[in-house]
Amino acid sequence: MADQSLVNVSDNSGLGKVEIAPEVIEVIAGIAASEVDGLSTMRGNFATGVVEKFGKKSHSKGVKVELTDEGILIDLFVVLKFGVSIPEVAQKIQANIRQTLKNMTSLEIAEVNVHVVGVQMEKENTEEATE
Repeated sequence: MADQSLVNVSDNSGLGKVEIAPEVIEVIAGIAASEVDGLSTMRGNFATGVVEKFGKKSHSKGVKVELTDEGILIDLFVVLKFGVSIPEVAQKIQANIRQTLKNMTSLEIAEVNVHVVGVQMEKENTEEATE
């Protein structure tokens, strides 16, 4: 499975093959992670940052999917909000991704690794209240 670029999810019903590209798994995982409270942003690379400047949202930003003989491995690179419990938020991210992928694709995920690469401090409100 390591050199395969698609994940086969067919149940041999005789109707044909159903395959899912790893990019689809990345997008689903990215959206599922962003639903968790405590997550500030996903950490992408320079290219995704440039693309977002032009208004296109990259849902797979900060998500890496690897197809191995042991199964599907997902690595997430996240920035969490200051003050949250890092282990608790990371576990919620793992659980939400696992459940969402199970519901949408019927795939069992071998690993969901959450890499916390930063903490986002709250932005101070510089606007003064007008009376």
